[in-house]
Parts: sequence; C-alpha cells; structure tokens
Amino acid sequence: MIIENILKELKFKAVRSSGAGGQHVNKVSSKIELIFDVQNSGGFTEEEKELLFKNLSPKLTKENCLLLNCDESRSQHKNKEIVVKRFLQLITNGLKVPKKRKPTKPSKSSIKKRLEKKKKQAFKKAFRKKPSFD
Repeated sequence: MIIENILKELKFKAVRSSGAGGQHVNKVSSKIELIFDVQNSGGFTEEEKELLFKNLSPKLTKENCLLLNCDESRSQHKNKEIVVKRFLQLITNGLKVPKKRKPTKPSKSSIKKRLEKKKKQAFKKAFRKKPSFD
C-alpha cells in the first residue's frame, strides 16, 4: 500500500450540508464527499484489492467505489481533513487479516465444576417436591 499514490487518487465533492443552520446553510457547500475507486487504484496490489473487496463490501457501491461523507464542521477544509483521516483508518482496518481461531477444549476442572453444579441444582429441585408415601 502506497499512501501517497492513494491520496492522489481521491476525489472530493463539496455538497450543501443538511440540517439546521439559518440562512448561511443555503449558500455554503461545507459537506465533503470522498470518492475512491478501489478497483482502478494503482496504490494496491491485487491481493490487497481482494482483501478490501471482502472486508469493505457493505461500504462499496456497485461500481466498487468507496463513498465517505463528513459534515461535522462548518469548515470545508476541516471536513476534508476529517474524511481523509477516516478513509485512511478504514483502509488500514480493511487490510488487516484476522487471526485463525485455535479450537480449545474445556479444562478438566471446569468440566468437574459444571457437573458438580448440575448435581447440586438437581438435588435442590428434587428437594422441593412433595414426598411420595408409596
């Protein structure tokens, strides 16, 4: 992964932010949309792209583009910084390979404890019943 090449491939779009804000909100486009084409990116190897497709599939569009929005700040520049940080964090998390789970068995003491507890509980339940005079 070459971060400099990836950052050059990012496309930004300024959009009017939603929500309250008075008269100023109708004139200023402070919300930033980040668009990144994962499939045609030159910053990743084919293995990294496959890993990203697998891990980020819910966030990708039909054209395999990643879309991120930010309208936290009233400043367009601040929103751009926030969305780039969010993008880099998402990409680094998307490239992580999860560890294989090693199957383990319960210890002998834990099995013994569980069986003792079951016997105790069964005795408690049986003791609550009315005695039969057969």
